[in-house]
Amino acid sequence: MNIYYVEFRAADFEPIKAFYSSAFGWEFEEWGEAYLAFSNAGIEGGFAKSTEKPPRGGPLVILLSEDTAQTEKIVEQAGGEIIERHEFPGGRRFHFLDPAGNELAVAMHLPLEQ
Repeated sequence: MNIYYVEFRAADFEPIKAFYSSAFGWEFEEWGEAYLAFSNAGIEGGFAKSTEKPPRGGPLVILLSEDTAQTEKIVEQAGGEIIERHEFPGGRRFHFLDPAGNELAVAMHLPLEQ
């Protein structure tokens, strides 16, 4: 089975739309006042209206980038908060919080030397 859909929480959709469209080019469609769907992200998903703070420490959505240093700058300029950085054999990644407090990561995999 493939992952079909990813859903996050957000109390206010306007900062979410501004952040993800600016940082990653995601597109949005509102479904009433309680749901915001996104596309152009490699997988379909959405944001459910919620005043609860998003949980941390659960499954982590990792976005793929060809240049994590540049993407990190873009995320910060768009209003994301960088919270972790990791280097590992074959790549590196950083974690960030979006304006609603959802934690995601961006990774870059480098070719492994033979």
